[in-house]
Amino acid sequence: MSDPASQRSARAAYAAQADKRSFFERLFEFLSPGPDSKAELIRTLADAEERELIEPESRLMLEGVLRMADMTAGDVMVPPPRMDLLSIDADYDELLHAVIDTGHSRFPVYEGGRDNVIGILMAKDLLKLQRAPELNLRTLLRPAVFVPESKRLNELLRDFRSNRNHLAIVIDEFGSTAGLITIEDVLEEIVGEIEDEFDEQEQENGIYTLADGTHRVAGDVAIGAVNEAFGTQLPEEDFDTIGGLVAQELGRVPRRAEAVELGGLRFTVMLTRGGAVRWFRVARAPQPEGASEGGEVD
Repeated sequence: MSDPASQRSARAAYAAQADKRSFFERLFEFLSPGPDSKAELIRTLADAEERELIEPESRLMLEGVLRMADMTAGDVMVPPPRMDLLSIDADYDELLHAVIDTGHSRFPVYEGGRDNVIGILMAKDLLKLQRAPELNLRTLLRPAVFVPESKRLNELLRDFRSNRNHLAIVIDEFGSTAGLITIEDVLEEIVGEIEDEFDEQEQENGIYTLADGTHRVAGDVAIGAVNEAFGTQLPEEDFDTIGGLVAQELGRVPRRAEAVELGGLRFTVMLTRGGAVRWFRVARAPQPEGASEGGEVD
């Protein structure tokens, strides 16, 4: 058996070590306090990315989580004019045409007026109508979930996950339909645009403003789009995309964190994938010391 005195000594030494570690941790926190606002935390994330402590995509997701906490269903919902609804009185061919034309997997179904949503139809359930035409569409409907415009997105995401439900009807203070929101709409606030085979490829121009005032530009963005966004005159004759132009200027595909200045802009590589640049960070190139607004050096 071990000596009780030695056990007490070991415990005391361990406690002293723990206290010492705790003291230095408290001292470090006192000398280097953490961010005390959400804006400061976002700037800290930008600094962490700059020092390559986190990946650009990780930073964007973290910023999305922070912003999502302040957003509500009313901020990101699809407004009524853009809602794809089905009538309970529509025949099978009309329903099938709507499913094929829009590519959605779920549809709100209304009766009488578009404001009276009575349930949700899963596109896959139409197969049941095809195999058994005697079925009534009403029997295939699933209950609709209604949420107020003020519902916070983080709470809504938790509800979507716990209830295994992917679509909700947003209602205003008077109980009228104000729009609809899906789990994809919520997740896109965190991870960015989620594209599938039904999305139009030209919906976004691939140029996004970041929290620090710089821009994130996709490598396959057209040079003309960059010129339009930044008021530049980059040549468009030999290359179609900004990634091709930067690679030509450098003489090879640039590596992560490499920077090239073109047309008064500085293109810094954020992410490469498959032998090509996926994302650039774009900022105005610093003016030479003593340069005038017209670009001439005194």
